[in-house]
Amino acid sequence: MYWVYILESEIYKKYYIGQTEDLEARLERHNKGRNISTRAYVPWKLKWWKEFGTRSEAVKMETRLKSIKKRDNIEKFVLQNNFRGIAQSG
Repeated sequence: MYWVYILESEIYKKYYIGQTEDLEARLERHNKGRNISTRAYVPWKLKWWKEFGTRSEAVKMETRLKSIKKRDNIEKFVLQNNFRGIAQSG
């Protein structure tokens, strides 16, 4: 299984969209600063996630989400697509 997810920086209120095979481990890596593109905005909270059967499906959704450029539109997507709550690893 593959996951597409949206993270929000708790301090800077920025969003990050990604996909992974292991959502919990990926969130941990983001919050430990092991990702160059998210390191400066730690800590991150999980805003939305969805599971997919194949990586191809996950990549398509990730690409679709990354095409959303405005913060308001990302927030609208989260609200309209079964906001999953805030979950943290650990």
